[in-house]
Amino acid sequence: MSGFRFTGEREIAAGYRVRLVRATFEAPDGTTFERDVVRDKRVVAMVPVLDDGKVILVRQYRGPVDREMLEIPAGLCDIDGEDDPRETAARELAEEVGKAAGRLEVLARMHQSAGISDEHAIIYLATDLRDVPDDRQGVEEAHMTVEKFDLADLDRSISTGEITDAKTLVGLLRARDVLWGDPTAGR
Repeated sequence: MSGFRFTGEREIAAGYRVRLVRATFEAPDGTTFERDVVRDKRVVAMVPVLDDGKVILVRQYRGPVDREMLEIPAGLCDIDGEDDPRETAARELAEEVGKAAGRLEVLARMHQSAGISDEHAIIYLATDLRDVPDDRQGVEEAHMTVEKFDLADLDRSISTGEITDAKTLVGLLRARDVLWGDPTAGR
């Protein structure tokens, strides 16, 4: 253990999705310090893979960065009683892209911005897809587009800044490793 210890927090503000708290910590030398922390809901994200090997992405407007983003489908674990992230993944996959997965495999677990937030994401590889009715929720989803993406274009899409979303980068890179084989294996 590092010797750091969380000692408490007080709420500064709360919104629908997040809470801002002032958290207090103790350092290994006994000094205390505070940090502003965004407490967020758990996120699930999916890399849906079609039979031809292409993946399904969504392009939707993201207000905090004031632009449309190309992302893997994702959503919040925010339904009361829906404690299993796999249930949330199945719900979000159907809502956003009209697909159900015969198989969900964990690709990664990540903290998207650990310097400021406790938001934790679980990213799944979704395969054996079948069509189901979509049920988009919210104004951004109502206007988003669903796009097929070739993993062969991933490096270019990263270097040009077409894809900048952290969960999408991690999900697509991990999916490519799983589907194509890990390029670092055997080194």
